[in-house]
Amino acid sequence: MNVAFVAHDRKKEELVNFVIAYEPLFKEHTLFATGTTGGLIMESTELDIMRFKSGPLGGDQQLGAMVARNEMDLLVFFRDPLASQPHEADIYALLRLCDVYGIPVATNMATAELLIHALRRGDFQWRDIVHQHRPVYMAERKPRAADYKIDDYDLTSRKATGL
Repeated sequence: MNVAFVAHDRKKEELVNFVIAYEPLFKEHTLFATGTTGGLIMESTELDIMRFKSGPLGGDQQLGAMVARNEMDLLVFFRDPLASQPHEADIYALLRLCDVYGIPVATNMATAELLIHALRRGDFQWRDIVHQHRPVYMAERKPRAADYKIDDYDLTSRKATGL
């Protein structure tokens, strides 16, 4: 499964701690994140994460493009509901796309716990069926992180940056 992580500034530490707690589970999946959040997770874990640009610099929209192509399976987005964000329209667009394409989203710790336990049980295997029945004009198989060219998405990872 393709899993993405996003967190607003005051929620980044909470998300990093969440990922640390479930690191063994996340090792089984292909991980994506916005730039700063992904960097913090990689500093604190042994996980390899494909990073988009920082959210305000277009990372939310890059992630939204994957959602629109139905290439993302789960989004963990720890939002700060008490702070206004300069890129609020991008955030709304990302969450709207997740609703349009039926992508499970957790915006807080309680929901993230539920979704991660469902992921562990295999409750999202229906996503594999979605990928198997994509229209002919779409790829024959679900793309993996390794399929994305850094030039195409400005993705960086531990391998790409030499970390």
